[in-house]
Amino acid sequence: MGKIVYLMGKSSTGKDTVFKKLMEKGANRYQTIVPYTTRPARDGERDGVEYFFTDEEGFQALKAAGKVIEDREYHTFHGLWRYFTVDDGQMLPDKNYLMIGTLESYQKLKDYFGEDKMIPVMIELDDGVRLQRALDREKKPENRRFEEMCRRFLADSEDFAEDKIRAAGIKRRFYNDDLDRCFAEIEEYIESSLQ
Repeated sequence: MGKIVYLMGKSSTGKDTVFKKLMEKGANRYQTIVPYTTRPARDGERDGVEYFFTDEEGFQALKAAGKVIEDREYHTFHGLWRYFTVDDGQMLPDKNYLMIGTLESYQKLKDYFGEDKMIPVMIELDDGVRLQRALDREKKPENRRFEEMCRRFLADSEDFAEDKIRAAGIKRRFYNDDLDRCFAEIEEYIESSLQ
């Protein structure tokens, strides 16, 4: 296997936007590893594209078969949601991959594949700006999950605590107050890390 470029950061820092831009510019450069989740699909999400959507029984069957590489569980306002990565044949030798996830999942993948296979990309942004972005998204009629938005925002403070970032070995961070500048810095960092 090549390298895994792993985008992470608190909610509403722009990870999805950076992911899409990287895929557009490097369509032949990166493969994706589609994660799994037990949460319901949001409007516009397609099974096998953003996530493979399953249920608790599906998760337990994959875990019993030894296929789950890493998993996280969240007790949300809508019930228990799991997110997890599965060794299901998506990862091919000599390919580079692009993923989005949490600091916790990055750490577990680093333990599984080895630090030399991981390129961590930590995206940051002012909490006030993040909260406004999240609020603007949740105001749309198809979303309206304010309780979950608040839970995620508060959980981010613990999930991305400075001691956890240091323990994960994250040395470089990218501040996304200007998308073009931030994206250029990320591209340059990835390019140098892939050599």
